[in-house]
Amino acid sequence: MNASVRAPSPAPSGPLQVVILAAGKGTRMRSRLPKVLQPLAGRPLLAHVLDTAHELRDARCVVVVGHGAQQVREAFAAQPGLRFCEQSPQLGTGHAVQQACPQIDDAGIVLVLYGDVPLVRAQTLQPLLDAAESGALAVLTARLPDPSGYGRIVRDPEGRLLRIVEHKDADARERTIDEVNSGILAAPAQALKRWVWQLRNHNAQQEYYLTDVVQLAQAEGLAVHGVLAPDAEELLGVNDRLQLAQIERQAQRRQAERLMREGVTLLDPQRIDVRGELRCGQDVRIDVGCVFEGRVELGDDVVVGPHCVLRDCSIGAGSRIEAFSHVDGARCAEGVRIGPYARLRPGSELAREVHVGNFTEVKNSTLGEGSKANHLSYVGDASVGARVNIGAGTITCNYDGAAKHRTVIEDDVFIGSDTQLVAPVRVGRGATLGAGTTLTLDAPAGKLTLSRARQLSIDGWQRPTKKSSN
Repeated sequence: MNASVRAPSPAPSGPLQVVILAAGKGTRMRSRLPKVLQPLAGRPLLAHVLDTAHELRDARCVVVVGHGAQQVREAFAAQPGLRFCEQSPQLGTGHAVQQACPQIDDAGIVLVLYGDVPLVRAQTLQPLLDAAESGALAVLTARLPDPSGYGRIVRDPEGRLLRIVEHKDADARERTIDEVNSGILAAPAQALKRWVWQLRNHNAQQEYYLTDVVQLAQAEGLAVHGVLAPDAEELLGVNDRLQLAQIERQAQRRQAERLMREGVTLLDPQRIDVRGELRCGQDVRIDVGCVFEGRVELGDDVVVGPHCVLRDCSIGAGSRIEAFSHVDGARCAEGVRIGPYARLRPGSELAREVHVGNFTEVKNSTLGEGSKANHLSYVGDASVGARVNIGAGTITCNYDGAAKHRTVIEDDVFIGSDTQLVAPVRVGRGATLGAGTTLTLDAPAGKLTLSRARQLSIDGWQRPTKKSSN
């Protein structure tokens, strides 16, 4: 055996360790926010990469940060077990992995991912892990219709990966190759640590390239596998706002496809935005232009009309949300009717068969079973019982300029139109408030309460007229 060739390493055994490179500044984003914190489908780019890593198995993740390091650390401070190391200055991808080496155990394998490549799927990465567990180096590749600017994958006639040639170094024949390097790779941990410390920066950029480990692995006689991704879009990165918008559409298409596979009817899969987590029961129907943010749960047979925004809420089975309604931080039981043009704000809880109609706003209030506020009303900081009818133009005056006060409306109350309830105030069970009432004292149960000025008609009154300009 040639003395310069190391005997192949035994297959590694141990944990999966994932190094995520997230140190780039993202100059072309033109933003104060670090690139890996830019939002995709309502969450930071880096969050999507971490999700993919944890899908693989019980992975231990190290994030290499640089520009905006403190912001990135703070954004993910609540994620248990996540470790960070800092790359300063940024001297290339190989240099970044060097910074992570003290936190990488020699046992097991290492997978290198990128914080600005958020669409790669766990099933696409699994063949790399399988190859690395056999003791090989595995590089993820893709075929592009226009490979300009990418490093080319050069294979021998049997399809084995020979080398990676950067675009600027490729000759005319090599530039015709459409298979390119993604930068994502997996290798035995001990070997990868050894290789990255052998990297040299003898290039125009004077950077340490991670791709140079291919030659180092081959020099040791280890197998190098080029694993072709089934879909090149998985490997697209984010460098500017245009690319971010393009990847957003691809991420939303994935969300739409997932929902439809789970049985949700989308009237137009291209016109839905899920910016968080959307869980649906059976036979849910969602019209065009709807936005779902945070964690949203829709029960069986829920219908969401066009152009609604739902954020951090749950909607019970058989409910219907009409067009242009906003539901934020609310909990709705079965069979509710909301909208059109209704707004539920945080702290709202609607019991079964409640109706909140057009141009009605509910905030930090509970509405009991069968109660209705069908139009042009504001219910804030209120406890509303069952079977209450709230007439048009009714408002709870809950704020005195310094503090919020609560209104209590007991069961079976009827509130006439254009009523103001000046909190704190209580309306007893079965009471009726006449239209136009301004209630400043408690209304007794079972009685009609009015507060109207006496109606007068003035004889001889003349309506003012404008003075002539002549």
